[in-house]
Amino acid sequence: MVKKFAAYFFIAVFGAVVGGGLVLGLGDRFLVKPAPQMIATVPNLQQPPAAQGPVSDARNTAIVRAAQAVGPSVIGIANKAYSRDLFSRKVLVEQGVGSGVIFDSNGYIVTNFHVVDGAQELTVSFADGRTMPGKVVGMDSATDLAVVKVDATGLPAAVFGDSDALLVGEPAIAIGNPLGLEFRGSVTTGVISALNRSLEIGERKFKLIQTDAAINPGNSGGALVNADGYVVGINSAKIAVAGVEGIGFSIPINIARPILQAIIEKGHVARSFLGVGVLDKGLAANYGYDWNIDKGIYVAQVSATGPASKAGLRVGDIILSVAGTATNSVADLRAVLDGQAIGSRVDVEILRNGNSRTVSVLLEEMPVQQ
Repeated sequence: MVKKFAAYFFIAVFGAVVGGGLVLGLGDRFLVKPAPQMIATVPNLQQPPAAQGPVSDARNTAIVRAAQAVGPSVIGIANKAYSRDLFSRKVLVEQGVGSGVIFDSNGYIVTNFHVVDGAQELTVSFADGRTMPGKVVGMDSATDLAVVKVDATGLPAAVFGDSDALLVGEPAIAIGNPLGLEFRGSVTTGVISALNRSLEIGERKFKLIQTDAAINPGNSGGALVNADGYVVGINSAKIAVAGVEGIGFSIPINIARPILQAIIEKGHVARSFLGVGVLDKGLAANYGYDWNIDKGIYVAQVSATGPASKAGLRVGDIILSVAGTATNSVADLRAVLDGQAIGSRVDVEILRNGNSRTVSVLLEEMPVQQ
């Protein structure tokens, strides 16, 4: 009996084990096994520490410091004028946007003449987001400079440097609003490419700083800054010709400084006046005149009450030189007159009917154009 019970017990246990193994084995084929647990691995992105130390010297360069010093002083100027819409209604239309530089904390701003020319309303936009109306104190088309005033005090004023001390190859930083206020306060860098570049625009010759720092439409009137954070020029122009890159020009601040002072004091710049209208070879060709003069400029008009008329100059005379300086273009004449004091007497060498003679002219102040 014991043996039979032991046999039954053995069979039961063996069957349970084998049977259970069979069930478990078949269950593996029909039951969905849970996906093995994967250990997520996060890439090491090398996050900087929450509290960083001071900015390193490698990042806090002279350019960074100069941009921080002058950037708040660079503003945007929107030039607006009235126009007629399709229904002949008078509407105020934005003509363009340029830049300017605050040079006095009491609201005086330098910009380009061509930025504010023809404006009937000006809106000045500051680096901190504020806007306020501005008014033109005075303009000087001869140097492409103008002064705008806003009714505010305590403004961040830039510090003017010494443009005569610039070195070719030193860093140059342009700050302005290229392509409008959407890109306000843009900083571009380059070098001082050349000094005393003579650029003839219209009837004037300009002595300008050449730089390869990017100057685009909207940068006009903005600041050219050296690595010490001083404004050394007012950005004015670039050569926009296909295939030409990196040639921009800035008005030297040493030339701009007395112009700005004169505009603030008088509303205009007083210049010597000869009282003649002249043509040079280039202008004669533009107007279809035959030009058979080897040198000098042709007197096409004489102001009836001007200094030239009083000294005896006539229409048809050829001006060869003024104050000992040859005058072979209108720009030459403008340049030499700009260098003469009002009320000074100068020798004017002329050619009349093939004969050379010299007359003495007492220069007067150029009348202010209204």
